[in-house]
Amino acid sequence: MRNSFLHTYSTLLFRFKKTIIFLWCILAIALGLFAWKMPSILEGSGFETKGSFNETQKILKEDFNQPKSSMTIVIESESYKADSDEFKNYVRDTIEDLEGVDHLSSITSPNQNTKMAKDNIAYILLGFDKSFTELKDSIEQIRENLEDTEDFNASLTGGAVISEDMNKASQEDLKRAEAIGIPAALIILLFAFGGVVAAFIPLLIGVVSVVSSLGILYFIGQELDLSIFLLNVVPMIGLALGIDFALLLVNRFREEIDKRSIEQAIDVSIQTAGRSIAFSGLCVFLGLSSMLFIDIDIFQTVAIGGMVVVILSVICALTFLPAVLGILGHKINKWKVLKAKEKKVSNWYRFAQFVMKRPVSMFLIALVILITAILPLGNLNLTIPEAEALPKSYESRQAFETFKDTFGEQELYPVTMIVDGGEELLDSKETLDDLEDLQNELKDEPIVDRVESVFSTTGVPPEQLHSMVESETLPSGLNKAVESYVQEDKSIFRVYLNVDTTSSQAKDWVREWNGTYEEYELILGGNSKFTQEIFDEIYEKAPYAVAFVLLTTYIILLIAFRSLFIPLKAIVMNVISLSATFGIVVWIFQEGHFVDPVNGIGLMIPVFTFGIVFGLSMDYEVFLISRIQEYYEETKDNDYATLMGLTSTSKIITSAALIMIVVTGAFAFTGVVPVKQMGVSIALAIFLDATLVRMVLVPSLMKLMGHWNWWMPKLRKQRQPNH
Repeated sequence: MRNSFLHTYSTLLFRFKKTIIFLWCILAIALGLFAWKMPSILEGSGFETKGSFNETQKILKEDFNQPKSSMTIVIESESYKADSDEFKNYVRDTIEDLEGVDHLSSITSPNQNTKMAKDNIAYILLGFDKSFTELKDSIEQIRENLEDTEDFNASLTGGAVISEDMNKASQEDLKRAEAIGIPAALIILLFAFGGVVAAFIPLLIGVVSVVSSLGILYFIGQELDLSIFLLNVVPMIGLALGIDFALLLVNRFREEIDKRSIEQAIDVSIQTAGRSIAFSGLCVFLGLSSMLFIDIDIFQTVAIGGMVVVILSVICALTFLPAVLGILGHKINKWKVLKAKEKKVSNWYRFAQFVMKRPVSMFLIALVILITAILPLGNLNLTIPEAEALPKSYESRQAFETFKDTFGEQELYPVTMIVDGGEELLDSKETLDDLEDLQNELKDEPIVDRVESVFSTTGVPPEQLHSMVESETLPSGLNKAVESYVQEDKSIFRVYLNVDTTSSQAKDWVREWNGTYEEYELILGGNSKFTQEIFDEIYEKAPYAVAFVLLTTYIILLIAFRSLFIPLKAIVMNVISLSATFGIVVWIFQEGHFVDPVNGIGLMIPVFTFGIVFGLSMDYEVFLISRIQEYYEETKDNDYATLMGLTSTSKIITSAALIMIVVTGAFAFTGVVPVKQMGVSIALAIFLDATLVRMVLVPSLMKLMGHWNWWMPKLRKQRQPNH
């Protein structure tokens, strides 16, 4: 049935097609200039959240005047031990070469602190008065000043350096993925359409959508801190969606142009494929918006970036694309390279018929395969990407691993405990006694290796320290040490754990100790607290995000198909196929099949994949079920409707899925591990959805459920009482 609004809309589009194309060209060029600048405003991994970790960082800076960020220079020698004069001279010369580096506020040398040297390796700790996102120039200056010799090698690492290298690697990955994905997508489009012009148009729409989105995000990035992963996520989603949407509309237009005028073909295309695009965009938009529930920068900004590119992809597909088709008309079939072969009975029909003749056995086979794929999911270990996310060739990763292997990650990441007493701590002997009791309790904890405090650093017991402060006889050297650990009503304890700083034991420990100790407030920071807060936020909020997506998707499908069971079936199948996807990803990356094994899967990967793929899968579901529903309403024959619906949509759904797989799967060949994992996850999820789900589970379940597929209770109108 023709929709009058869409008819008016398509008429206006056709009438002003040249103006629309002109405006889009101007817009794309203008936004493209800003999209080019996008990498310069991206800041870090985006794993930041409000909580004790950030509060601790603020106290350390404001009350103790400690650096806002730090870097580490790792020095190795094959010829000399770290305690040799030659090694110490090289350290001294290296420090002298750092004079004049921007924002460098402190240098801690292994020549003064022997704990910073071991065997033939030592490290220099650099403090900065700027956050790590503002140190790009400082990093370049340090790298220019570091000189390797025949006997010594100096490498720079640390959060700021790793973040900067991650940005650089992400840009390289994007180029590599585009070099693989775009040509592969063009080849698939050529096979789908058989002509160069028709194949090129969806690619054009995808590129315009991505460039325009990145340009808009550049302006958003002036107000918000955007994660470097946007550089991969936005092109991945934008190219896949833009091409996918254009594929549907161009395919329908080519069908209609043979039997209608150009204007009528555009009208019918918008009435049918255009509605599917709008609906699909809504599903993906809702899936991505679910990440807004999680109050962590990377999820917030990727949600915003994804939502922007979805909106732009839909608008581009429903404005720019019809205008281009209106100009091209019959030329859409120009430059044919493949001749379509018409078959009386297609292979898709034969396969669907084969499945529907054996619905129970085919359903069970598909289910067994999916359940087998789900099994490795029990070993899933979620991690926050750090240096190991970088390619092995990066110096910052190599230096970090050298440090970790030599001194232990615990040495780099102690738990920082701020004790807030609410009053001057040094004025009361009882207060100092309490702090010593706290130190002793911390030392007695099984997972605590050692504790650094004002007492361990000065070697002065509480009573003597109080007496010296009160009589103002504290030596200047001791006074400096005291001030570095005690400022007015606050004191610092650095707790070194004997377990991995991101382990469940460490997370449980910092969660337990954060809060109150007698009348004091304990505020914990450090890598363990950071990790614990990130994980807790995701585990707490993710169920709400998932529930939001499931509920809204069910309601939309309920309205679209007027059926209770089809939406439920679609959601359950999606959940099963996504679970199987994550199981395979664990098998590939954690267990090291086809790739070098890694410690775990990036914490954001399951959330991103669910948010992106759930909506995309609904796109294919709606397109397929809509056709089946059309045949069912005409014939009331469920088996016939299923067969014909599958046959008529299989080619276009398969082509769309293949394009999504090659565009997202191209990121599997990138260097940044989380990006690689995300590309593989999305490509796998779409592959399973397009094969086992669409080709086996859908027809077998449609056959088994029969007319119950379309059951919807009718609400009776209540009689109005007579007055």
